Amino acid sequence: MRTLAEYASLVEQRLPEYLPAAEEGGLILNHAMRYSLLAGGKRLRPSMVLAAVEMLEGDLEEAMPFACAVEMIHTYSLIHDDLPGMDNDTLRRGRPTNHMVFGEGQAILAGDGLLSLAFETMLAQGKKRPERAEAYLSAIAEIATGAGAGGMVAGQSLDLEYERNGSPADREDALFRVQRGKTACMFLYPLRAAGKLAEGTEETLRALEEYGRAFGMLFQATDDLLDVLGEAKEVGKTLGKDAQSGKLTCISVFGVEGTRALVREERARAEAALERFGKRAEFFLELVRKMENRVK
Repeated sequence: MRTLAEYASLVEQRLPEYLPAAEEGGLILNHAMRYSLLAGGKRLRPSMVLAAVEMLEGDLEEAMPFACAVEMIHTYSLIHDDLPGMDNDTLRRGRPTNHMVFGEGQAILAGDGLLSLAFETMLAQGKKRPERAEAYLSAIAEIATGAGAGGMVAGQSLDLEYERNGSPADREDALFRVQRGKTACMFLYPLRAAGKLAEGTEETLRALEEYGRAFGMLFQATDDLLDVLGEAKEVGKTLGKDAQSGKLTCISVFGVEGTRALVREERARAEAALERFGKRAEFFLELVRKMENRVK
C-alpha cells in the first residue's frame, strides 16, 4: 500500500508538465497559475483519486491526468475563495494568497485558467486513448458535477448568502447544505470518477460516494476545529476569520464538543462505507484516522 506522501509526491512530479511554462508568451497569467498550483499542500484529493484507482486494480498512469485535473480545480477554488469578495484572506499554504501577489483581477483569471486547464488535461487524455472514451467521459462528467453549480460552487454560493443575510431558522440543515456542497462534493465525485476509470460496479460507486461524503464532512468538521484550536503555521492559512465574519461553521452550530462528536460520527460512517473493500481500503482507513487525530 502506498502512503499519502507517496501519492502526493507522484502528483507533485507530474503537475508541472500540464502547465504552460512561466515564460511562455511572457504572460503574467502563467506565473500566477504556477504560483498557486505549485505551492505544495497535502495534494489530498488527487492522491485519493490515484489510491481509489489502484484499490480497484485500475491503471495509475491512466488516472494521473484526472488526478492532476482535480488538483487544478481545487487550487482554482482556493484562489477564488481567498478573494476580497469571498473570504478576503491573505495567507494560503503558508504564503501570501494569489491576489496579494498578482492583484485581484489576475487572481480571478489565474483561477479561471486553472479550471479550464483541468478539462483540457482530461480531454487530452481521451484523445490519446479513444477506445477508452466512454470511461473517460463518464469520469469527466463526475468531476464536472462535483465542481459545478450543483456541487462545490452551489455550496460556496450558499455560504456567501448565509454570511450576508443570515442563516435560516434550521441552522444545522443550512450548515450541512453548505458543507456537503463546497467540501464533500470535491471528495465524493472525484472518487466516483476513479471508480468509473477502473470500471467499478454500481455497488462500488455507491460505496465510494458514501465514503467521500462522510470523509468530506469529517474533513470540514476538523477544519472548523482547527480554525479555533490550531496554529496558523501548521494549518497554513489565517485562523479565526470564520468567527470574526459570523460564518456558519460546525463550531457556531454545535460548539467545540459537539463538533468533536460529529467528527466521531462521520468517521464511523466513512469506515462503514469501506467494509466491502476489506484490506484493500487500508489507505482510506488511515486517512480517516489521521484526520481525526489532527484535532485530538
